[in-house]
Amino acid sequence: MSIFETIDSCSDCKLVTLLLYLALAVGVYKTTTATLGFAALVADCFLLPAVNFAKYGAAKKAKYWAVVTGASDGIGKEYALQLAKKGLNVVLVSRTQSKLELLAADIESRYGVATQVLAFDVSTDETANYEQLSAVISTLPVTVLVNNVGQSHSIPVPFLETEEKEMRDIITINNTATLRITQVVALQIVATVAGKSVRGLILSMGSFGGLLPTPYLATYSGSKAFLQQWSAALAGELKPQGVDVELVISYLVTSAMSKIRRTSVTIPNPKTFVASVLRSAGRRNGAQERFGTTTPFWSHALMHWGIENTVGVYSKIANTLNLNMHKSIRARALKKAKRDAKKE
Repeated sequence: MSIFETIDSCSDCKLVTLLLYLALAVGVYKTTTATLGFAALVADCFLLPAVNFAKYGAAKKAKYWAVVTGASDGIGKEYALQLAKKGLNVVLVSRTQSKLELLAADIESRYGVATQVLAFDVSTDETANYEQLSAVISTLPVTVLVNNVGQSHSIPVPFLETEEKEMRDIITINNTATLRITQVVALQIVATVAGKSVRGLILSMGSFGGLLPTPYLATYSGSKAFLQQWSAALAGELKPQGVDVELVISYLVTSAMSKIRRTSVTIPNPKTFVASVLRSAGRRNGAQERFGTTTPFWSHALMHWGIENTVGVYSKIANTLNLNMHKSIRARALKKAKRDAKKE
């Protein structure tokens, strides 16, 4: 007996039969879209060749420039190194002048490209900083911007116990500074690519903390969710002007921010993570349901797709699991702080 005959035999009521057919159609649709999304994920992460960065101006005889914020350490440093290796000159922006100068010298000696350095503290949100950045890039043909600078909570903390300075710093660094830097640099990118075959690229760092509402990291979670909406909106605005905009979603990466040192299947080091971003720039990977968004590292992509297609990122189940996980992390962090205080 076919499924249609089964439905017809279940009830003589036309309304019930109609509802059963509707449920079948919805089920087929959901199964089809989930299957196609997973197939696209596999293609993006594992099958398609690496993106040729020549379309963003990368070449052996470096002419075009990339701007990287938070460039002195970790993920930002890797972005700078790997973009330089591809043949882009690099403007390095971060807080510590000495670290920037060391990195600039290393990049120039290794890859034979030019560098510029600009040191400022984004948490101050001073207009003079953005004016300095505008002056530095005013004569440079910039095609790439990487918004890597960011801040989270020192440890998971209930929102009602979050210090005002920590809240303000997170919003200023993750949101206000990112938007103001992008406004300065994107104007230069649009001017650079206008009428040329080269395209522009703007990458902003997102997080699973923004993908899923995250209790005990409420301010950070909200700041990254804001970047999701803003980045996707900006992608729509700038695509007709030859600029690709993507929010880059990641789970954990070994870094000073995450306080994790050991790599695993789900926790890559900065070098591996950045390589996955640049390999698939412009593709969605695990973020199949989102425009202007990518979850590039393969295990993160599978996690993103799995959550979205099972419990859902906004579900009570996901929220509760996140709450319990971060409660546990907070408890362990407080115990460690207590032990360390006793040692002193």
